[in-house]
Amino acid sequence: MAAEEERETGMTGKDYYTTMSHLYRGELGRALVWRERLDATTNWAVLAATGVITLALGNPAISHIVFMLANIMVLILMVIEGRRYRYYDAYRSRVRILEAHLLVPVIMQSDRHLEGNWRKVLSEDLLIPSFKISGPNAVGKRLNKNYRWIFLVILAAHLLKVFQHHHEAVDIASFLTAMNTGQPLHPVVFWVLFAGFYVALGYLSYEGRASGGTHDEFSRKTPRPEDWTI
Repeated sequence: MAAEEERETGMTGKDYYTTMSHLYRGELGRALVWRERLDATTNWAVLAATGVITLALGNPAISHIVFMLANIMVLILMVIEGRRYRYYDAYRSRVRILEAHLLVPVIMQSDRHLEGNWRKVLSEDLLIPSFKISGPNAVGKRLNKNYRWIFLVILAAHLLKVFQHHHEAVDIASFLTAMNTGQPLHPVVFWVLFAGFYVALGYLSYEGRASGGTHDEFSRKTPRPEDWTI
């Protein structure tokens, strides 16, 4: 294998593996940079939601429609994070290729490799970089991973705000009436926006579960947990 690589590239086995190790470190560094950017947008979303919830629940004069504005702010941040996730996924894909096809044989001290023309795939991606998942799929993955909990907290605070100032809302009819009061929009417009927003979240959540891109960073189940017992 090393002789074949030397004939094709002019590199000795040592030079080849040195170059590949530098490539691995470079791609890993890129992936880590984009991973940190994902955490930054999530923190912004948490801060924005916390600020709106604190302000709205602490002041009875503020309309409950402010929670819809909070949803929009968090949605914008989620879209930004989805774009960042596409970059992170692209670089992580390269890292996983190198780990699976280059590092695993070294660790196992074996010449046996996984199937697939991984050198050609990696070379083509270096020449013409491309995303591995679509925009809706990336946004949906971030929604299912983190943002669904933020939206659930905002929804719970929204409902709490309504019940806090409308104690008479004890059934569906009175609840709908309470939702329509204290907000400047026409009831039809309000409910179209309210329901449409959560329908859109449902669509993105479905897209996030669709196949595409690399899987999560860790398996949910260790293949042989007894081997890891300390």
